[in-house]
Order: sequence, then structure tokens, then C-alpha cells
Amino acid sequence: MTGPRDQDSTGGPTLAVVRDGGATTPGSGGTGPSRYAPGTIVAGRYRLVALLGRGGMGEVYRADDLTLDQPIALKFLPDGGADPARLAQFHNELRVARQISHKNVCRLYDLGESDGRRFLTMEYVDGEDLAALLWRIGRFPQDRALAIARQLCAGVAAAHERGVIHRDLKPANVMIDGDGNVRVSDFGIATAAVDTGAELVGTPQYMAPEQLNGMAASTRTDIYALGLILFEIFTGKRAHGAKTIADLKVLHETGTVTTPRSIVGDLDPSIERAILRCLEHDPVRRPVSALAVAAALPGGDPLAAALAAGETPSPALLVAAAETDALPVATGLLAVTWIIGGVFAAAALAPLATLPRLVPLDKAPAVLADRAEQILSSLGFAEPRADTADGFLVASDYVNWIARTDPSPTRWARLSNGAPPALVYWYRTSPRDLVPRQLALRPTLDDPPPYDPDMHTLVLDTRGRLVQFNWVPPQLDPDQADPSFAASWVPLFDAAGLTPAAFSSVAPRWTPRDFADTRAAWEGPLPDQPDLRVRVEAAAYRGRPVSFAVIGPWSQPTRMQVQARSRIDRFAFAGETVAAILLLTGAVVMARQHIRTRRADVAGATRLAVAAFAIEMAAWVFGYHHVPDFRAEMFSLSAIASDAAFVGLMLWVTYCAFEPYCRRFWPAMLLGWSRLLAGHVRDSRLGRDLLIGTSAAVVWMLLDLARRLLPVALGHPPSLRVAGGLMFAGAPCDACGTVSTWSAVAIRQLTPAFLATLLFVVLRLITRRQWAAMGLGMVGVFVSWSSFGDVPLVWLEFIAEALVVTLFTVVIIRFGLLAALMALVVFNVTQVVPLTLTVRHWSATSSNLTLGLIVALAAFGYYASRGGRPLLADRIGSMPGDERLPVFERSARGSPGA
Repeated sequence: MTGPRDQDSTGGPTLAVVRDGGATTPGSGGTGPSRYAPGTIVAGRYRLVALLGRGGMGEVYRADDLTLDQPIALKFLPDGGADPARLAQFHNELRVARQISHKNVCRLYDLGESDGRRFLTMEYVDGEDLAALLWRIGRFPQDRALAIARQLCAGVAAAHERGVIHRDLKPANVMIDGDGNVRVSDFGIATAAVDTGAELVGTPQYMAPEQLNGMAASTRTDIYALGLILFEIFTGKRAHGAKTIADLKVLHETGTVTTPRSIVGDLDPSIERAILRCLEHDPVRRPVSALAVAAALPGGDPLAAALAAGETPSPALLVAAAETDALPVATGLLAVTWIIGGVFAAAALAPLATLPRLVPLDKAPAVLADRAEQILSSLGFAEPRADTADGFLVASDYVNWIARTDPSPTRWARLSNGAPPALVYWYRTSPRDLVPRQLALRPTLDDPPPYDPDMHTLVLDTRGRLVQFNWVPPQLDPDQADPSFAASWVPLFDAAGLTPAAFSSVAPRWTPRDFADTRAAWEGPLPDQPDLRVRVEAAAYRGRPVSFAVIGPWSQPTRMQVQARSRIDRFAFAGETVAAILLLTGAVVMARQHIRTRRADVAGATRLAVAAFAIEMAAWVFGYHHVPDFRAEMFSLSAIASDAAFVGLMLWVTYCAFEPYCRRFWPAMLLGWSRLLAGHVRDSRLGRDLLIGTSAAVVWMLLDLARRLLPVALGHPPSLRVAGGLMFAGAPCDACGTVSTWSAVAIRQLTPAFLATLLFVVLRLITRRQWAAMGLGMVGVFVSWSSFGDVPLVWLEFIAEALVVTLFTVVIIRFGLLAALMALVVFNVTQVVPLTLTVRHWSATSSNLTLGLIVALAAFGYYASRGGRPLLADRIGSMPGDERLPVFERSARGSPGA
């Protein structure tokens, strides 16, 4: 431990030096007889002018650099400087301080030797240290104190940004030059953040409570010392008079501290709040950075100051600048009301234009699975099963056929019959584990391919009637004889709800997928719609049904159709591909350049990539169709992990590419996002962005419903939202399925949000005009997001898409990346999950959870946006600033004699 290194507790010489004729720091050793006389030439280059200070770490001289013809300062090790520990400390001071280059930090140049004595060359500051200045004048006027405080915060922040912890911040180590500028000095015991230990070093009077208790130094301990210095700057007094370590420990244990306003009654309350936050006993409750302290001071806007100076704000500066005041109660409650009212209005209107809400869903999946097993039993299939899988699927052929053939406004009303089905339930059995071959979490109707003998596939409508059946016959038939087996089709007709007598036999036309020795076909009316004739195709092997399918005029032989693309489609696909390649290539080049020049926020990008990877892997753990086969599990794990790593890498590269430019062009875009990456989840800026993003998502929901339902008022059928069925097809309608859907959408929406931001950045670099970049960027986003398809009113779709893109651009530029991403996530989740207000229906689980999550997001956003203030009052009935003071301070104010 090193205690006070001088006679006074301010202790120690400084790196920089006092002005000629200036006052000497109290107790600094004075300017008595020195080892070197003025005019002495040191190392053949430096001519000494005067002794400026003497302390435990040596003597400091003013000198002239004869080579460069400029004044510098030389700091000599004291006698005994050959001691390895002192020499290592000297080397550490140079190594650490040279990492920092900032106008508010005193610069060190080099290490030299003369006559066996080591010395440091450093910047000469024509001024005096803050301790001497306060000793002379008492305290600064508030305006001057604010200017000094902001510069001091900037210097400390510059050290912290380079990973350097000072460990000995005190007034004696802060220089004020002749122009009134602040210079942080004396990094003799500073250390890198990764190298901090529990040793007790520094000046005890300026140590944080945790340091005195044996804990390692951190940026938060420097923040504590910064608070003590600010206390002296604004009041001219020390925060406490304890001089021994024992007294200091007692002081910290009792939690008593003099408040700045008890000394200076007219001090701005926000200054007192900022100081007392720095002096919190718990390090976690202190500001996260020195820049956050500067931002909390009245009129403090370090972001605006950096922009005015033509500097690109650092990531740490954005984190600090994002500490905003609490959102007003009226504004916050209005946003919450809009979100809750809007999302429930969207849920009330969604069944009018959402396919899963238009078809009958009377039977739960478990009931349909039992029905499928009953059909298999009635057909005589009792083979042992190793695995089963099921799910829902949109019958897109039938939906598209209705859109092509029925122009009436009420054409979707026929979906309520359930036959023909627009949404079907599929059920598969297998004698082996069903492991998806593609990069998927769950088996689908065709993945893994049904080629193992004794695999069964059944497709039912939502009322449990058979639509399609397939069985894979044996690969090897042990019976060499070839007796005649008569196939019975009656059980299949019964399972499909068809009357055999109403159908007439016709020649088969549809070839069965698997080998069969018997084929048959019939045509007849559909019971629910007698005017609609359907075809039934069936095949059997040795009397057992191999396939059975109810085929309507909408059915297409998709496996034998040649994929045809128009010239416009091919041109658009080529254009999008080229644009994507160029954009990603540019992202790699920009990211590499930013990393090499150390402008990229590598730490933030890494946290983002790790979070994306972790969420993808959590989705595999909880959402994958796991099987008792270690090899299959490892194959799936490696495939999903590779995909998750690729997604994380792409996000990492893209973020490193555009983030430095966003800090340069639109720093406000990253304020809430930077707070999220820094881990401040209960932050007023983050809460505000959550409310704004979710509010924008509600606007998008209502716009989407308007463009789907408005055609009805104009005599056209509504535009059907088919995507709502994906929830049934891709994930179960339960809590795990809903949470995995939210997670997947959140990760996948990062890509379009990042690419859109990168596009804005690239266009800003090319055009050098913000308005041109925004206009061209909106066109690019419109082209990449728009897909009109078969819609009744193209002009309405065009207007709706234009409004969506405009709203997205306004949100991301005006309110930030986090708000825009939240809008994308919430809106796209509601496109996947079919909403409804029928809360007790079995299929409403995902809707109920989604509505609950949106309401919870709004509530949490409002809670966080208040920044710790009362939730329902903009003012509280206590003294100004009390709501942010430590508990012990609030109680002290209310006690007699406080």
C-alpha cells in the first residue's frame, strides 16, 4: 500500500507541473534545494530551467527540449530509483499514459537516463494543479465549475475508453493550464482494467469504500474519486475530514456525507444529484461512465459538444448521452393506451382477413391425431412406430384457385365450410426416428422424405375428414407367390366423409408416389358443396391401400411442372442478387477498415453476435424435435450451430460496417441501442424506444388491416392474410411455440434492419446529402420489401407499402435503431401469429400469449421510461432532487440538525 505520499493528504507530485512563479501545492515538498542547478544539460538534449515539485515519486523539472525547441517537463526517479519496484512503476506510468491521446489528459513522451538516474519526458503545462488553485480561491463560480467538471469528465472518460483505470484521481493530479483547460495527470499507479488486483494503492481520502474493503479498483472507483473532486470544485470544501483509513471505514459504514447544498445553498439541484450519484456506497448505483456524469450536469450534452467540435462520438459517449430524463407521465400513458387499444382492435379485426380464423378449428391437434390413429386402425395398419410428427399446413392450391375464379366480395366466406379445406392437418408415423434433412427444427409433411417402408402420412381437414393418405409398401416382399388381393376402398371413403354410391368409376390419371399393383379412380360431388365435383384417386399393393387423395379442380401436379419465370422476375432477381452481393461486399470492406483503424464498436458487435447465437441455440434446445439418437442429434446440433454462427458473423460484420458511420452522421440513431448493448435494460431511453417502436408496430398493424379490408368497401374481396397459418405449420400453438416464434422473428428481423441502415449509410457516403440518401434509401427498401402478388387493388397495396416504408424511415432516423427494430419485430410476430379475441379456444394460446407479451412490453417500456421516478407523477412532494439521492441522504435531510 502507498499512503499519502506528502505531508498533506492531497499527496504527491503531479505529472504536469506548475507555472513559473505559481503557488506550490500544499505539502508537496516545496521548491527547496534541488539536485540539478538551472541550466544543467540532461542527456545532451534537455536544459533544466527550474525545479517545479518534489514528492514520493521523484522531482519534476521544467526543461527546454533543445532539439525541438519547445518546453517540456522532466520527472526524475528519486534516490533509490534503481529499485526494481520503483522502476517498474515508472515504466508502467509511461506504458499506460501513452495509450491515451486526449486534450484533457497530460501527454507522456518517452523514458530516458542521465548519470544513472531515470526520467520521464512529458508535456509541460503552463498552469497549476487543482488542489493549489482551490487552496488559493476557495471554490469556483458555478458556470466556471461546470466547465472544469465537464473537461475533467472528458479526460477520465478518455482513459477509461482505452481500458485505463487511474486509481489516484485527486485535485493534486488535475492540472489547470494558463487557458483554463483541464489536464488529468500522474498515471504512476494507473493500470489496465484487465490487470487490476486487490492491492490497496492510491490516496485513501479519495478511495471508494470497496477499495478500502480490499476489493479491486474499477472504473466505478474512479467515478467515486471523480465525485469527491467535483464536490470540492463546486463547494471549495472536502466531502469529509477523515484522515486515517480507520476513520474512512467508519465514515463509509455509517453512510454519512455532507451534501453540497448544505455548504452552497444556491447550488443547482441537478449538480448535487450528479455528485451524490458518484458517491453511492454501492458501485452498481454509480454512473456507468464519466461521460454519464457529464451528461447529468445541467446543460450537459457531451454528444452535442462532440458533434460541434467535428468529432465522431465514441460508443461510450453514446451510452452516456442516452441517459435522458424521465418520459412525462401523460406522454407515456398515452403511448401505453394507444398500444393496448390498437393491438386489441387489430385482434378484433384480424379474423376478417386471416386464414386460420376463417376456417373451422373445432378439433384440437390431439383430437385430430387420435382421429388419424383411428383411420390407420380401420385400414389394418398396426405396425410398431418409432416416431410421429404432426402440424398444420395451408392448402395454397385451393386458396389461390378461389382468388382466381371468384371475384365476389364474399368469396372467402366459403372457407367456413371446411370442405374443401383451406387449412389441413397432417400426421406422420415412422418405424424410424423422424429427423429433418433440411435445416429445420421440426419434421414437415415432406421432410424427412417418406421413403422408409411402413411410413404413413395422413392429411385431414380441420374437422377430421381424410383428404390424403400414403403408405410406403415393403422394400422386400417375402411372399414369392402372387395371389390376387382385393382392395377395399370403403373404409377410405368413410374416413373422407364421402358416399361411394355417389361416385362413378373413371380411368385413373394420377400416378401414385409409391409402387402399387392396383389403381382406381372415381368422380362425384363434394357433400358440402354438391355443385363442386371432385376426383378420388386410389392405389393399393396386395390389397392394402398405398395412396388415397381427394383431388379438386384446384389441384396441380406440382412435381411435374416446369418452373417458369417471366423476364421481369428474372431481371428483378438478378438485380436484387447483385445489389445484395455489392452491399455485403461493401460491408466486409468497411468493417475491415473500421476494425483496423479502431473505429468499430467491436465489443458491442461481439455482444450482439453472441446474443444472436445464444438465442438460435436456445431455440434448438427447446424447439427441436429431439430423438433418442446421439448421432442424429449431433448432426442437427452442428447444422443449427453453423447457421447460428453464420447469422452472428453476418450481424457482426454488418454492425461493424455501419455503426461508426451512424455515430458520425446520425448518432441519435444509436442512443437507445447503445444502452441496450451496454446492459442497461431498465433505462429511460430504452423504455422510450420500446414505447415508440411498439406504437409504430400498432400503426403498421392497422395499416395492414386497412389495406386488406378496405377493398370490401370498394366492391372488391378482401386481401387474405395467408401468413397467419405459418404459426400452425412451423411451431406448436403453445407457450414454447410462441416464445420460439418471438425469438426467431427478433433475430431474423435484425438482418433487414441492419441492411436498411447500411443502405442509408452507403447512399449518404455516395450522395453526401442526407435528404438524397433518405429518398434513395426509401426507394431501395420499398423495392426489397414489396411483394404485391395477387391483390384486388394494386394501387392500394402501393400506397400501403409506401406508408410502411416511410414510417420505418422516420422511426429509424428520428427515434433510432432500437425503436425501428422493435416495430419490425412486433409487427412481424403479429403477421405470423393469428390474432383473435376468442381467448378460450384451443388455437388462441399463441394469440393470448402474443397479446400478453405486447401489453407487457408496453408496461415495461413505460416503467423503464420513467427512469426511477414515480410512475404516476411528474413531481414528488419532497425537496428538489431527492428522488435520485442515496437512501441515507434522504433520511439525513429529514433529521434534526441535518
